[in-house]
Amino acid sequence: MTHFCSFPRRSLFAACVASLVLAGCAAPRASLSPEADKAELQKRAQAYWDLSRANDNVAAWAYEAASKDGSTTLQSYIQRGGITYDAVEVRGVRSLDGDEAVLDVWMRFSIPLLRMKGQEAVAPDYWRRIGGVWHHVLHKSSALPDAKP
Repeated sequence: MTHFCSFPRRSLFAACVASLVLAGCAAPRASLSPEADKAELQKRAQAYWDLSRANDNVAAWAYEAASKDGSTTLQSYIQRGGITYDAVEVRGVRSLDGDEAVLDVWMRFSIPLLRMKGQEAVAPDYWRRIGGVWHHVLHKSSALPDAKP
């Protein structure tokens, strides 16, 4: 019997099985259970807010959806400022639908320009999964003048 390939059939079969197994290992994280997905999202959101509270905007930029989709620049992101966070706590996932999620975030903040200090609020916080990883979604505002609609 003449083969068009120098591999015996068993080797070819083994290579196919191995590639399928490896492809399964690289599957998007969306295959997590809903509870594990929420826990991963909350952990990533808290890490993002910890960076924001520490005013580490360069490190926080990597968590932003805008850093992936080009809707604004790092320079504009860093310049947006205006709010300082004294404390931030991710309180839970309000909704999670596919690759879109809304979390509840409690924050104590100040807006020095407006002489507002020690304000507290629970606000919705929007996240989008891009390439299997959760990213924070910036709100469109005049604070980011070059943001695309």
